[in-house]
Amino acid sequence: MNKKLLCGLAALLLMAAAACQNESKPPVPSAAEPTNAAPAPNAGSSAKETEQVQPAQGNGAADNKAGSTAAATPAPTPAPIQQAKPLYRMNPKSYDIVPIDSAATEKKVVLLTFDDGPKDKDMLESMLNTLDKHHAKAIFFVNGYRAKQKPELLKLIHDRGQTIGNHSWDHIDLKKESKEKVNQQIGDVQQLVKDTIGTAPKFFRPPFGSGSDEVRAKALEEQMLFMTWSNGSKDWEMTSKSNNPDQVVANVLEQLRPGSNILMHELAWTDKALDKLLTELEQKQYGFVDPASIEVAP
Repeated sequence: MNKKLLCGLAALLLMAAAACQNESKPPVPSAAEPTNAAPAPNAGSSAKETEQVQPAQGNGAADNKAGSTAAATPAPTPAPIQQAKPLYRMNPKSYDIVPIDSAATEKKVVLLTFDDGPKDKDMLESMLNTLDKHHAKAIFFVNGYRAKQKPELLKLIHDRGQTIGNHSWDHIDLKKESKEKVNQQIGDVQQLVKDTIGTAPKFFRPPFGSGSDEVRAKALEEQMLFMTWSNGSKDWEMTSKSNNPDQVVANVLEQLRPGSNILMHELAWTDKALDKLLTELEQKQYGFVDPASIEVAP
């Protein structure tokens, strides 16, 4: 075989080998041909980290992605707050507090109330301490102009677990006032108390016990129970010179009956009488109604 033929055969073998090598390699996409392959996660990334980069739930494209994680479990709905069933209601004629179910609820009880505050911190704290000593609850019927001057005392009453009632803004005779004035006198106290402690009063007592159809209608509109009293301590008839704490006690006991709705005031002599009064009531086997257990809705 001549030299020229051998060279030709060698060239053909080299070309064939090169062709086989090129067929084994994958084709390289050109710049104009985008690839559909998804990028692999970074080395060392966890499934949780991968999930966090997904779009928020509700995006249809993200929901249909291959390899997307399962939808997050929704947060449980909080259970509704169960309101305690009222145990007492007010007799609308006598203003006594009576059991709703007389067979299951204590009948021999009184309701303690204090009007015309908040006044003095030291006196108020003393009254609150006495109530705590006897495990007693009460309604403090406040005037708006006083509460505006000392909102910290509103918070004190509330924080000590006692109930705040509405006693009008200026302690005027609402029966003599126009509808607009009545609405302002009652509504402004509602708003002030709500802004201060977070909840509006559920009980209303008109100054001097003097109401009218318009006063009752406004109290009802504000979802309050309208009440006066059925047992007056007459502490308001005393003065700093003629005060007699024992007489305050005697006045209450003289009118005492089951369900007595007792009217008192934030006064120094009432503060001094309170411990003795509550002790006397306990000795007579009387309990103290928690205002939270009184039915408010008509």
